[in-house]
Amino acid sequence: MPPRRGWLFAVVAPVVLVADIITKILAIAALAGEPPARVLGGLVYLQIVRNPGAAFGMATGMTWLLTCVALAVVVAIIWIMPKLRSVGWAIGLALVLAGALGNLIDRFFREPGPLRGHVVDFVSVFQPNGDFFPVFNIADSAIVCGGILIVLMALLGRDYDGRLTKDKAADKAAGKDLDKAPEK
Repeated sequence: MPPRRGWLFAVVAPVVLVADIITKILAIAALAGEPPARVLGGLVYLQIVRNPGAAFGMATGMTWLLTCVALAVVVAIIWIMPKLRSVGWAIGLALVLAGALGNLIDRFFREPGPLRGHVVDFVSVFQPNGDFFPVFNIADSAIVCGGILIVLMALLGRDYDGRLTKDKAADKAAGKDLDKAPEK
């Protein structure tokens, strides 16, 4: 089996989480109460939007439920981390974890209060106010990119333990115990 990739996970997740936290702090300091700032000739607009819902403004008013779901995702990813042997899965799960934690921090520590806090979004593409595409942040981008990578790994038949899913199915059909270490 390939070597464990927990170290890669342990590097990527904190870097992305810190980037999310810092960019939100900087965005609030520079953009709060200001009109959208046009960047790159209008390709990007920077503005503060406080999002009480999920991605794309869905589930507004269910912030407590979103917080619980994010907590469950975080626990599940941390549980699987020691078993990671795939580079793609390690990076994908690290991105999802960092994004979930970044938005979870907002849900706990931002207004209007714990478990009900609004996520700080600040990037709008092509048009201000999310008129073309919803306003987002680094955490949202990490969740989407990590999710895409995980789906790609699944489509390629790669499992989080680094093995091909078809090989695991063949081993299971042959009666091999997949959770046991091979005998020497």
